[in-house]
Amino acid sequence: MVVQVTGPPRTRGDLRRASGSLFGLAYGDALGAPTEFLSLAEIERRYGPGGPRDLVGEPARVTDDTQMGLAVGRALHEAGPAATPDVLEPLLRRGFVAWAHSPENNRAPGMTCLRACGGLAEGLRWQEATIAGSKGCGANMRVTPVGLVPGYDLETLAGVAQLQAGLTHGHPTGLAASELTAYAVRVLRDGAALTDLPGLLRARAEEQRTVYRADWLGDLWQQPAVDDPASFIARGWHECLSVLDRLDSALAGPDDGTDPCDATGAGWIAEEALATALLCAVRQHDDPVSALARAATTSGDSDSIAALTGAFVGAAYGMAAWPADWSDRIEYADQLAVLGAAWD
Repeated sequence: MVVQVTGPPRTRGDLRRASGSLFGLAYGDALGAPTEFLSLAEIERRYGPGGPRDLVGEPARVTDDTQMGLAVGRALHEAGPAATPDVLEPLLRRGFVAWAHSPENNRAPGMTCLRACGGLAEGLRWQEATIAGSKGCGANMRVTPVGLVPGYDLETLAGVAQLQAGLTHGHPTGLAASELTAYAVRVLRDGAALTDLPGLLRARAEEQRTVYRADWLGDLWQQPAVDDPASFIARGWHECLSVLDRLDSALAGPDDGTDPCDATGAGWIAEEALATALLCAVRQHDDPVSALARAATTSGDSDSIAALTGAFVGAAYGMAAWPADWSDRIEYADQLAVLGAAWD
């Protein structure tokens, strides 16, 4: 059953925003998984010009995006609100390694995550296990839970977001984009409007552009051709600001119905996954299902783009954003519900 949302979902009742964001992540992941690697023309041939708009399967299957998001969420839940690097790192390590070895890890997982998890399983320091040159979207496809933990101040949120990214993706842009993604979820959960999000993220990026979180990242910055911690992290924030420029340019013009990836990137790398998801979420800010469908109707990393779009829209509008019957039809619904209830 396809349910069209009419009118602003914010006025419609169920504002369990942590649940809305977590389930939104999974819904977008499930809608985008079948369209990944397809051209826009092929997606529209299969689903029509509106793209996929309903879950398929009993249950509708997700990908490693949701699986790894749950791994992060479980680690944060176990650590509680007083998270520290010493507490969180072993919990994240254990969760990532368990995911890597799970028989359910059969959804075409990213090679960067698998290679890094191999080093983590061997007991390497995470700064040595990480893939230092990678800024793939695996760094921020799973970071949504960080923005939902009620007890985190913004400094803790930033440190946790960058740590969970750094365990597998050691590139500064992976770190910065993950922090921005978690920050976006946090401010939406706290009541910011989707349409205000690009400006809020730009201000955050400008503010943080030379802040290296040594207490969370240790000596990760010590990589070839890097002179100091500030210049290391500044590269990541610079690339995030550059893609936000592209986002602003796209939003300043009319929506011509073309592939969102043409404006802000295909989403295989962290900052482009963030920006293209934001483009879909902001453009369709008053129609959550259409936002997911638009994100899934993309020629790039459709499941990650749609997953992040769902996380943003769900954080803004809560469970009211989504068709009521979807929560019984999505894979891992029980785990999503447990974390959502804990953080709502």
